[in-house]
Amino acid sequence: MSTQRRVETDVLIVGSGPAGASAALALSTYGVPNIVVTRHARLADTPRAHITNQRTMEVLRDLGVEQEVVARATPQHLMGNTVFCTSLAGEELGRLRSWGNDPLVQAAHDLASPSRMCDMPQNWMEPVLVEAAVARGTRLRYSTVYKSFEQDADGVTVVVEDRLRGDAYAIRAKYLIGADGGRSKVAEDAGLPMGGKMGVAGSVNIVFEADLSRYVAHRPSTLYWVLTPGATVGGIGAGLVRCVRPWNEWLIVWGYDVEGAPPDLTEEYALSVVRQLIGDDDIPVTIRSSSAWTVNEMYAESYSNGRVFCAGDATHRHPPSNGLGSNTSIQDAYNLAWKLKLVLDGAAAPSLLDTYTDERAPVGRQIVTRANKSIGETAPVFDALDLLTPQSPEQLLANMESRKEATPAGEKRRARLREAIDFKRYEFNAHGVELNQRYASAAVVPDGTADPGFDRDPELYHQPSSRPGAKLPHAWLTAGTRTLSTLDLGGGGRFTLLTGIGGEAWVAAARAAGAELGLDIATAVVGPGRAYEDPYGDWARLRGIGDTGALLVRPDLYIAFRRADGAADDAEARAVLGAALRRILGRD
Repeated sequence: MSTQRRVETDVLIVGSGPAGASAALALSTYGVPNIVVTRHARLADTPRAHITNQRTMEVLRDLGVEQEVVARATPQHLMGNTVFCTSLAGEELGRLRSWGNDPLVQAAHDLASPSRMCDMPQNWMEPVLVEAAVARGTRLRYSTVYKSFEQDADGVTVVVEDRLRGDAYAIRAKYLIGADGGRSKVAEDAGLPMGGKMGVAGSVNIVFEADLSRYVAHRPSTLYWVLTPGATVGGIGAGLVRCVRPWNEWLIVWGYDVEGAPPDLTEEYALSVVRQLIGDDDIPVTIRSSSAWTVNEMYAESYSNGRVFCAGDATHRHPPSNGLGSNTSIQDAYNLAWKLKLVLDGAAAPSLLDTYTDERAPVGRQIVTRANKSIGETAPVFDALDLLTPQSPEQLLANMESRKEATPAGEKRRARLREAIDFKRYEFNAHGVELNQRYASAAVVPDGTADPGFDRDPELYHQPSSRPGAKLPHAWLTAGTRTLSTLDLGGGGRFTLLTGIGGEAWVAAARAAGAELGLDIATAVVGPGRAYEDPYGDWARLRGIGDTGALLVRPDLYIAFRRADGAADDAEARAVLGAALRRILGRD
């Protein structure tokens, strides 16, 4: 098969899933020419990933598609009664208010972000991202298989195969992004070092249609966990009935022994599992698809090799616990895109791209660990009912019935079950895992202050901070009759300088640095009588600087530089801010 022709672009992206599609969207939004190739003839045709957390919604807000996602997604208030039961039609064993729907957690969500989480199935999310990317300039090629790459000092030559014609051709790009999923050939060819292992358990996804409103509408949720004989075998810890679209489209996750042969995915097998978990054989059911997959615990220790970068499932492979997969994938792409833009423009040295691994690899490892840990945290629910040892179905039912007894043993069992369900907060209300990411890299300038750590459990609770390396805290501001978030002041592919009354020297310094370094740096002065006001005083409490201090916010809305007080004069402000930017850009 010979290479017949060559196509050129700045960035080639392999894969059109959440990582690849959001990379394309961000790059096209920033004006960077890019091509996306995918081996498939269409976008995702099954729901797969679905939980979309606040940080991802902030990214989509900056990229201009948040409202379209909100319009298509299942809203947060329909996500949150995570139910543990013997079947949907059977007995309920307990519930947990989840995904920010506990009143106290909801308050924390409202304080943390201008955006709300939602449930957006992958087959609905991908079209939003891809259509916006193509509308802004991305060139998309379906049925195009990545075959190999060769890189040199100036770029990457990638050979792809057109599956319709059967011929191969070369694409010459300055940079290559491998977003080709958990079996990434790009990551393999790039020799990215991996930690962990694949195939630690086996699961089956069954997509089906059924009107289950009589069993779920009164306790709306994204997830219904079924404790039934066989539910502890492989999989993600229990039988799971997941709502795709209320209340007629569903996906079941059921385990199998990964050491044995995978199940024969006939329609009869799929229907038998669906019937077991619903618990009502009279409900009409239509099976749409079924597929087997493995639970993985693998993460890349480096996300790049030269001009080749990987993102998404290519770099972090884990079960769907905590709903972190597509969120982390989209955030990977958002971190990388602005850095590629500045390097391609010549505003930053190529060394800026090294910070992608420095910043995202620790996050990838954390979420792989957290997702797999959450599987193990399901076992105490079973253990509370003595369901982990091999027993007859009759004995299992007797164990569950015993929780109703007016005896010390029954009271103890009830208490253990409540505690075990409550501990699942680490999977379903891990607000800190979603928002507490802190970056340490050359693209962050330390301010010399000691890291105070976290006041509360950093997995459960978000703690906003203006320290360099933290996400810009959200607070509501006003601009005339408009209300907007502090996050709305940044983004757009630009650095943003925030200061207060008396900090005008920083504004002048930002303009001077932008002219010198070829950067578009936005500025915002917050205070009474200024363009932006802080009527609630929330920003004053969160900003971590005085009125004359300054925060420099990166294009991905992370704090790059902080100065608590004012500069002595305009010359010092220019020198300090200029030095910080040159360090960040690798130009010092």
